[in-house]
Amino acid sequence: MFWRGVWGYLPAQVVQGVVGFLTIVVFTRLLSPADFGHYALAFSVTTLAHTATFSWLEASMARFWAAERTPEGLSTHFASLYRTSFAIIAVFVPIAALVVWLLPLTPGFKIAVAFGLAGAPIRNLAKLAQERYRAAGEVAKAANVDMFVSIFGFLVGAGFALAGAGAASPLLGLALAPLFVLPFILPGELAQSAGGTVDRERLKAYAAYGYPIAASLTLALVLASTDRFLLAAFMDAAAVGAYHASYSLANRTLDVMFIWLGAAGAPAMVMALERGGREALRETALVQGSTLILIGLPAAVGLALVARPMAELMIGQDLRAAAAIVTPWIAASAFLSGMIAYYFGFGFTLGKKTGLLLVTMAIPALSNIVLNLVLIPRLGVLGAAVATALSFAIGLIACLLISRRAIALPIPWDSLIRCGVASAAMAGVVALLPPIGGLAELVLDASVGGAVYAAMALTLNAAGVRDLLIRLIAARRRAAA
Repeated sequence: MFWRGVWGYLPAQVVQGVVGFLTIVVFTRLLSPADFGHYALAFSVTTLAHTATFSWLEASMARFWAAERTPEGLSTHFASLYRTSFAIIAVFVPIAALVVWLLPLTPGFKIAVAFGLAGAPIRNLAKLAQERYRAAGEVAKAANVDMFVSIFGFLVGAGFALAGAGAASPLLGLALAPLFVLPFILPGELAQSAGGTVDRERLKAYAAYGYPIAASLTLALVLASTDRFLLAAFMDAAAVGAYHASYSLANRTLDVMFIWLGAAGAPAMVMALERGGREALRETALVQGSTLILIGLPAAVGLALVARPMAELMIGQDLRAAAAIVTPWIAASAFLSGMIAYYFGFGFTLGKKTGLLLVTMAIPALSNIVLNLVLIPRLGVLGAAVATALSFAIGLIACLLISRRAIALPIPWDSLIRCGVASAAMAGVVALLPPIGGLAELVLDASVGGAVYAAMALTLNAAGVRDLLIRLIAARRRAAA
């Protein structure tokens, strides 16, 4: 199930990566540094509101679908989640409108926040369907929704930016894209609740499971967003824009990879535990963890190595200097964050001890606030990046220790060592290449570095990649015979 999901979700993640890069390239040029900073702050507010309000429903859809065995149970599952979602939306919308109206913000910033919050209920309904698709192994459906929302959202946002909508432009795209998807997916999902009723006991179980996840995700977002708000307080919106551009450049690259593998790995681990027990889970988890390291570690190292030429190529003139300095730290943060969110932290979800996940995420979130308060006044934008990296390192240690009280997923030490050696060899070779600048340097560093890493990984059989390649070649030969 894991590898079927990996290949099935690959096109969607390629699209996500391309759109993510285009978002940086286009909006850092079409928006002023201050507008880009206001967009970053509004996006953070919107994401926090969505996560705190709706993510417990989305998490429950994903986790409890696999345990249902009867049509009656499934219809009650769908009815409980969707009807509760509509009830929450009916409360969320007027409260959000009132808060935006009362906030003492500049008009452009207020409009950006308003459109961001307006899109949260729409994204929730689309996300519920996607989580069901993933849980059911309907990879193509989930991937198609991802691709359409990503492409259409970017195009709509870019159109509004060209029309002069300012900081609200990307958020308009994020709100309108899933709205166009709902007529095609929502009726079919709601039909599965036919005959079902809202089960209060189920909702209590879903809330007990999902709310700690929502709270922990909120803390994770606080961990990822505090730096922007403190930069705005200590410096200005332009500094936020510069930081967000560099953060997005590095974090989005790694995040796409982790989301891709996580989308396949999470349902596979749930299914392994539910139907094969702890030993089956251990085998599946080692494959997941090793694959994350095989792909994520060299990607993080590579981003740090090409920070300057990538910033010259992809980020607007006014923002690129800060990006080149910040990117290596954000790349480290993104790798650590991905390992927590898409591997080690999943042990709390599997063990249904999500309250411990909340405790785990509180530790780096509080650390991040303290470190930002100390480092931003001294180092500015660089201080925010260093604080984030240190906070995620603290978070990973906390996750490893506390997850022993839930389901502690195995640490793939062998893969970590072999991939680390291959990444070090890649870094050593790339460091010797001439700094010719711009696209030429980026292509040279990326191609040579990728070739060195691939050769070393195959030689060392890092994460079993050579064994996998041999199996794939043998399978292709059998199919051709």
